[in-house]
Amino acid sequence: MSEFLLKPRIRFGQDALSVLAEVPAQNVLLVTDQAMVKFGLASRVTQILRQRGVAFQVWDDVVADPDIATVVRGMKQMDSHYPDLVIALGGGSVIDAAKAVIFALAQTRPDDSRKRPCFVAIPTTSGTGSEVTSFSVVKAHAEKLVLVDPSLLPDIAILDPTLVASVPPAITADTGMDVLCHALEAYVSRAASDFSDALAEKVVQQVFRYLPTCWRDGQDLLAREKMHNASCMAGMAFTNASLGITHSLAHALGGVFRVPHGRANALLMAEVVAWNADYQGLCDTDAARKYARLAHLLDLPAHTPREGVASLLVAIVTLKDEMQMPGGIIDTGVDAADFDRRLPEMVGQALRDGCTPTNPRTPDAQSLTELYRQAWSGSAAHRHG
Repeated sequence: MSEFLLKPRIRFGQDALSVLAEVPAQNVLLVTDQAMVKFGLASRVTQILRQRGVAFQVWDDVVADPDIATVVRGMKQMDSHYPDLVIALGGGSVIDAAKAVIFALAQTRPDDSRKRPCFVAIPTTSGTGSEVTSFSVVKAHAEKLVLVDPSLLPDIAILDPTLVASVPPAITADTGMDVLCHALEAYVSRAASDFSDALAEKVVQQVFRYLPTCWRDGQDLLAREKMHNASCMAGMAFTNASLGITHSLAHALGGVFRVPHGRANALLMAEVVAWNADYQGLCDTDAARKYARLAHLLDLPAHTPREGVASLLVAIVTLKDEMQMPGGIIDTGVDAADFDRRLPEMVGQALRDGCTPTNPRTPDAQSLTELYRQAWSGSAAHRHG
């Protein structure tokens, strides 16, 4: 028996933020970061709350890749003025932090009579899909821990493209490639279904069509809305189907060397697609056939699985190059000696990662080491570009 979970309620479009005027609340905790305050996005939320006469507090010191100490600070804040509505406004780190705070406080107060607050997630990047997933990533020292629990799902997701119009091109590229990676990995996951496949196929088509436009012209609200929706649909796909070793490897790379998550996925994506498809071998895997199906949907040559996989690999590398992204890990400033020294540590983390079991092909330490080494130089670009 299989299951496909549909949650949360999603409000989307250029007036989506106005739904906050309708959500019942007496005491609100707004979880955000300094960038949202600096650029005035947090004030768009607090203005609505003020107009309603609703009491609120703002916790705005969430940082990128939130760690356990950050979660503890948030728990103290939430516990001291317990809200009936939590609003997370920001990128994946902010939404993940809010999830972890709500979850951890509930776990440490099992006999608490206070009702779990309504949870609204408002993403300001088109990338993680965290607003519709049961995943939260929290950093512990140099390792990223992936929490997975249905209770992490927000109740309402607000997708307003005006909130992402000012995202810089480099971050647009990183987060956009994260969306593509979510779709690709959910599509070939061991836990994939007809439902997750349909979402993933649509996401891949929209990313290749609209991401370059978002990168070139962030003020194109149609393209921004399509990418924002794609990010959400990819989240819906992978919260049900889970992910694979691109994410496992990226979590470890990001945890050890602080490479931004979407960029890490982009550096590893083509290598993993080729490996999952057994491109250097017979290329007769189920993953290869599904990748070829995606190539066909993109109107790329795909008469055989091998041709389809090759077309998809070239498309991925071309998309990266079009947005002037690093070709290999070597281009991100990571020191070669440090990379070699910490390679076994990253491989160990990737093997333990919660995304690894649903990868279509089961990896071992040797295969993951080789994938890292290929991604170091960006060899996929040379093989398929």
